[in-house]
Amino acid sequence: MSSLGELRTMAVNARKKRGGIAVKEKTPDNLAGHLFLAPWFIGILGFTIIPMIASLYFSFTSYNLLKSPLTNPPKWIGLKNYQDMFASAEFWNSFRVTVQFVVVSVPLQLAFALGLAIILDKGMKGLTFYRSVFYLPSLMGGSVAISILWRQVFGKNGIVNAFLALFGIDAPGWIGHPAYALWTIIILHIWTFGSPMVIFLAGLRQIPEMYYEAATVDGASKWRQFTKITMPLLTPIIFFNLVLQIIFAFQTFTQAYVVSGGTGGPDDSTMFYTLYLYRKGFLDYRMGYASAMAWFLLVVIGVFTVVNFWLSKYWVHYDD
Repeated sequence: MSSLGELRTMAVNARKKRGGIAVKEKTPDNLAGHLFLAPWFIGILGFTIIPMIASLYFSFTSYNLLKSPLTNPPKWIGLKNYQDMFASAEFWNSFRVTVQFVVVSVPLQLAFALGLAIILDKGMKGLTFYRSVFYLPSLMGGSVAISILWRQVFGKNGIVNAFLALFGIDAPGWIGHPAYALWTIIILHIWTFGSPMVIFLAGLRQIPEMYYEAATVDGASKWRQFTKITMPLLTPIIFFNLVLQIIFAFQTFTQAYVVSGGTGGPDDSTMFYTLYLYRKGFLDYRMGYASAMAWFLLVVIGVFTVVNFWLSKYWVHYDD
């Protein structure tokens, strides 16, 4: 079959042989397309690009959110916000808590999502129903209502302690204990496994069945089929979910705010980075400091993403 370039050359030659005059193509009219895209362009310009530029400027200023920028314009202070930020023990504690949350919750969430996806992929009655039920936590996991429910579940008189009391176990209030409070939020994050699970399920459906049939004929066990066929062919999907979930986990705010009552307690054990940023910007009214924190978070997420892409060449395998 001729390529598109060859067909085009043949058409030009045929036109020349006929003595025809090539008509210059009219410039395509893209006005309608631009008009349809205009709301999106206006939205990304007004709600993303301009605020980002403004926050970058504010990060080098002393800016009180309550004061009018017309009568009290932001005062340029250079790198002082960044210097104060890096010298703050509270800042580094919030960064440590967030990194711990990301490093623990993301792998556990993906492992849980992959396990359920494999179970659902085997085929069962009511698959659509179960898939929808398992996806629901992802829709509600970041909501205020679910976070409030989580406080009740892991409170001193919550459902978890009521269940443990049946076995004579006098458990502490998980939310109010510094050693366990962060883990309750990690469990909540793991519980929102629906989105990566659906993506894993779609990836499993794309693996050719002939690979498993050939492995079965060769006498490979189910575990060997999983480690030698399923996992290598699923690594692009794992990588995709890993990058997305790390980005989302670094931006976790609602769960930490509601579960801790906005304080990051007890003993700053749930003082997430975004929660500390919120408190500096909207409670202490240090918007310049908060803007500097936001840009540092952007750099951290960018570094994690770049490292993931760099490491992917060692463990991500593609079908070609």
